[in-house]
Amino acid sequence: MYTLLLLHSLLRWVILLLLLAAIVQSYSGIRSGRPFSGGDRKLGLFLMIAAHTTLLLGLVLWFFGQFGLSLAVDNGLGVVMKNSVMRYWVVEHFAGMLIAVALITVGRGVAKKNIPDAARFKRAFWLFLVALIVILATVPWPFRTGVGRPWI
Repeated sequence: MYTLLLLHSLLRWVILLLLLAAIVQSYSGIRSGRPFSGGDRKLGLFLMIAAHTTLLLGLVLWFFGQFGLSLAVDNGLGVVMKNSVMRYWVVEHFAGMLIAVALITVGRGVAKKNIPDAARFKRAFWLFLVALIVILATVPWPFRTGVGRPWI
């Protein structure tokens, strides 16, 4: 399980870097009026692949690890919801990351739509930006009391 957790943690940085690059690229596309290119599509694809891989690892950790489903089964959902640390692992982190991956997937899907390039960039920018905010809010950063984890 430790290897999965390490890979899950490392991929967080890949996602954050790709997400920042996709946001900057989308913003520059909005500002410059350039056409939506193959490079824009590929960046979105790599971001989506990294997000889905991390999600799959996270699901394995949630279902079979010590922080997730086992907390709810062992303690009961009523106890979990009253304890902020357990609630974070069972519900908040899980739901936040599902939402972020869904936003990234929809943002990637914008590249396939037959809409003007300016609209593609604008939609992708906002979807990726909201996904970044959700990720930053639900990652167990080291400075978070009770749920903080190491940087790697």
